[in-house]
Amino acid sequence: MRIASRLCSSCLTIILIGICASGAALGASQPHYVITNDDVPPSLTTSVSFFSVAANGILTLKTKVLTGEGGIAGGYFAANRVNVLESGNAECVYASVAQSGEIEGIGIRTLKVDGHAMGSGNDTGAANGVGLAMNSQYLYGSFTDHSTIGTFQVLPGCKIKFVSDIAVSGLQGGTIDGMVIHGNIMVVTYGDGSIESFDISGGVPVSNHDEQNSTGSRGGNTYPSGVDITQDGHYAIFGDTSPFTVVEVSDISSGKLTPTVVYRLGNKINSSNVLLSPDETLLYISNNQSGTVTAAFFYKTTGKLSKGCVSRSLKGYVTNWSYVASLALQQTTGTGGVVYVAEYGAPSSIAEINVKSSGGKCSLTESAKSPVSDPNSPGLLSIGAFPPRPF
Repeated sequence: MRIASRLCSSCLTIILIGICASGAALGASQPHYVITNDDVPPSLTTSVSFFSVAANGILTLKTKVLTGEGGIAGGYFAANRVNVLESGNAECVYASVAQSGEIEGIGIRTLKVDGHAMGSGNDTGAANGVGLAMNSQYLYGSFTDHSTIGTFQVLPGCKIKFVSDIAVSGLQGGTIDGMVIHGNIMVVTYGDGSIESFDISGGVPVSNHDEQNSTGSRGGNTYPSGVDITQDGHYAIFGDTSPFTVVEVSDISSGKLTPTVVYRLGNKINSSNVLLSPDETLLYISNNQSGTVTAAFFYKTTGKLSKGCVSRSLKGYVTNWSYVASLALQQTTGTGGVVYVAEYGAPSSIAEINVKSSGGKCSLTESAKSPVSDPNSPGLLSIGAFPPRPF
């Protein structure tokens, strides 16, 4: 019995080693992409482009996946038209088509459209696009034509099913703009300076009755647009459309929005797209109308921000493209490695920015091989990354 026990123990060790080796090989083979919603106007079929990410962060265009007709090559900076899901066996990209309001689900492994859904007749985004936010159970669409939020059930195989929609509006009649979810809370911005949160514990959003004008908007020249939420769900961080680099922070630990604290972090124009680094030490900010990126230091225990660093004007600004928009990250840990930035032009491009941060100082330096052209997009505003940031 003792001999048999030793033999079984030895076999078990070999099996475990084999499993670990297999797991390591599987992890190494996981696809690594930066993904764009090309938002091509209706004269041509629109698409989603996949760029493979090398170990040094350099992008190479791999393929494009056609998603139908009805892009608009424009709209709100903060309406994230591409969203990425990695949950269990689900590895999917979801992209919206603005004019029709269609949402397509694309398999990361197949690089094919595997899912398709539409909302109600009011759920379209020809005016300013259709933003997306999701968890493993539901996907939400912000439809800008009639300011509705559509709820879609997430199904296996990158499929989705329409559940219902609700009409929403800012305090001054503004249309839904940015949208993000975390746990059971959804936080949205409107185009008029007001913000609101919703309870999504039941799937369909229910207002928390906390709609309010942001503190910054009361000055009349700064309006929350983009929004991110900390990993612990304690703070909502708003990037403002503003003549300066302005960010506002609300404590949402109670499950509702509280009055925002305003931070002026520089003099670059606009800060409509914001993204926290995976370790939450840096907040990356697109200065949409200055052609630069700002990194501010974020203190996750207090929710406070302080000035960090600003990139030089990115290559090709004004001559080849007009605006910077959404952000994505190379890595899911630390400061995120390379920061990728959508550059709106015809054709569009993606900037690659190297980050250094140590001892209370940081730097943002554009790669020598940046930018990478997206020949499939005449107006790139939304990008994402797979694997996604873990929160």
